[in-house]
Amino acid sequence: MTEEAKASLSSADIIEIMKLLPHRYPFLMVDRIIEIDGDDSAIGIKNVTANEPQFTGHFPDSPIMPGVLLVEGMAQTAGAICARKDGTSGNLVYFMTIDNARFRKPVIPGDRVEFHVKKLKQRGNIWKFHCDAKVDGNLAAEADIGAMILRKDKA
Repeated sequence: MTEEAKASLSSADIIEIMKLLPHRYPFLMVDRIIEIDGDDSAIGIKNVTANEPQFTGHFPDSPIMPGVLLVEGMAQTAGAICARKDGTSGNLVYFMTIDNARFRKPVIPGDRVEFHVKKLKQRGNIWKFHCDAKVDGNLAAEADIGAMILRKDKA
């Protein structure tokens, strides 16, 4: 992808996300990225539906999105920023660290989660992000995420 093409990309649909990330159903937690500001920030979207497999056991009579999947959605949104900046398809983004995770409000089927991801720092192939998961503008979860890009030619 040319630098000009990357600069013009300010959002990503599911097809573009699948080019950036190796995740697939049922573990792809981002449906769309509605805003990308270079490698500084992004907003990913997850439309939560009752049809998702985690709700058969978490919890059958009161479905709640598991916190770990909210963290995964934040990490995938951050990973898309890393992969997009690197510009080479097929590289892997590894989730390295999670710090300061807090869960503030349950997320349930019918909610539209926004994963607000902001780069804190980057050194070489190591990235650090602050992430907020919001529903209707209200904070549902937050965490600081560390990620690393592993180039496919080095794997």
